Amino acid sequence: MSALQHIIIPEWKLQNGTSIPLVSLSYQVFGQQPGTAPVIVVNHALTGNSNVTGLNGWWNDLIGPARTIDTRHFTIIAFNIPGNGYDGLPQNLIHNYKDVSAHDVAALFWDGLYQLGIHYLYALVGGSLGGGIAWHMAALKPEAIEHLVPVATDWKATDWVVANTLIQDRILNNSSNPIADARLHAMLLYRTPQSLQQRFKREHLESTFEIELWLERHGKKLENRFTLASYKLMNHLLRTIDISKGSSFLAIAKKIKAKVHIVAVDSDLLFTQDEAQLTYVSLKAAGVKVRYNEIRSAHGHDAFLIEYNQLAKILKPVFTQEKELA
Repeated sequence: MSALQHIIIPEWKLQNGTSIPLVSLSYQVFGQQPGTAPVIVVNHALTGNSNVTGLNGWWNDLIGPARTIDTRHFTIIAFNIPGNGYDGLPQNLIHNYKDVSAHDVAALFWDGLYQLGIHYLYALVGGSLGGGIAWHMAALKPEAIEHLVPVATDWKATDWVVANTLIQDRILNNSSNPIADARLHAMLLYRTPQSLQQRFKREHLESTFEIELWLERHGKKLENRFTLASYKLMNHLLRTIDISKGSSFLAIAKKIKAKVHIVAVDSDLLFTQDEAQLTYVSLKAAGVKVRYNEIRSAHGHDAFLIEYNQLAKILKPVFTQEKELA
């Protein structure tokens, strides 16, 4: 596993006018040393972290030697969203979580990259929340990215996403067992009825259904590796995804010079397929170089972590330069 490194940001100025002093922005580097190969930034999802490949890497199926994102040819950098708890430092947790937005995280990531001497990215990849932050990074620096790859996400949080983050927030603030209980609800957004039926087939042990045991295990697992403050922050960030604030999406989109590779999941219940298609049509109309691809799966939102063969096939042209956008 690549060692966790830190960049000290003296003051993190937030969009709402407040600031957080002395932020320790942690990150990991995989593959080639910075300055020796094209740079790819990978943004993690809500319960993810910077450990994208190697020992306990959460995206080993996509990133690594001879994988789609080949660590033999690229420098891969992954930041931790401050407050996600992965650095194990309680002083870095953010308790005023409603002050922070996806825009703020995107701006901080660019600050971190600049401190590393990196001003241009070959590719910026992010799934779910990480993809929303990637959209914000593209809006902030529209000429600094060659390939933008938002997976199972969108440039804005819909009413549906906002509604579900509200429910999560209420559980996190009112439940006597907040992390586990919130996770139970969240798992039903990340999967589909079809996925659960295929897996469990109403099997049960005495009076307990297997689906209930599975959900309880997921709740306990997250409880063991996530703090309440972290969960509140990460859930809140989902509702703040919106690159159009103060302007229009098309006006911002027209400035993006990156080749955009939208990857949707046809059964996604969180960032839905139809919203991704609307984004594709809007970008096309704005003259942005854009492709639309779909992962076909019964598993819903989590398919971007499960259907790695489909995702690898979709992304292969981006990272082998075999094809260019028309």
